[in-house]
Amino acid sequence: MKRFLLVAVLSILSLSAANAQGGNGYRNAIGIRGGYGAEVSYQRYIIPEGRIEATMGANRYGFSVEGMYQWMFDFPASTAGIWQWYAGAGLGMGGWTNDDFKHGFAVGVLAQIGIEYSFNIPLMLSLDYRPGIYFVPNTSFDYTGLALGVRYCF
Repeated sequence: MKRFLLVAVLSILSLSAANAQGGNGYRNAIGIRGGYGAEVSYQRYIIPEGRIEATMGANRYGFSVEGMYQWMFDFPASTAGIWQWYAGAGLGMGGWTNDDFKHGFAVGVLAQIGIEYSFNIPLMLSLDYRPGIYFVPNTSFDYTGLALGVRYCF
């Protein structure tokens, strides 16, 4: 397990060192993603058609840490780099405490689909949906992943 984690981290770091820019002309974006809870979000293009996103978030029950790979797609050529849509997949984990479910830790897989708009200033708005299927401690579906994102691009 330790070797797998080491290989995964090294792979992500080497991919993120690539000199790729996204369709909006930026390599990185950092900001917030809010919906059912709030998340701090960091995005990095690793190739012009794809990026990774890492988020750390909290809601009234607990916390989450998620990592996604997103494939980027332009809308028609007249809006290339301004309007884009994306689809992705990744992993998530988190912990919670509340009166109904007591406390626990969850690990699962996530899917994502969204749309984003990049302004002529280094600002990006996004709207996406990120459902998940969690396998630990038991199999459950999380459908509360609708969120609005605001990010600074650099």
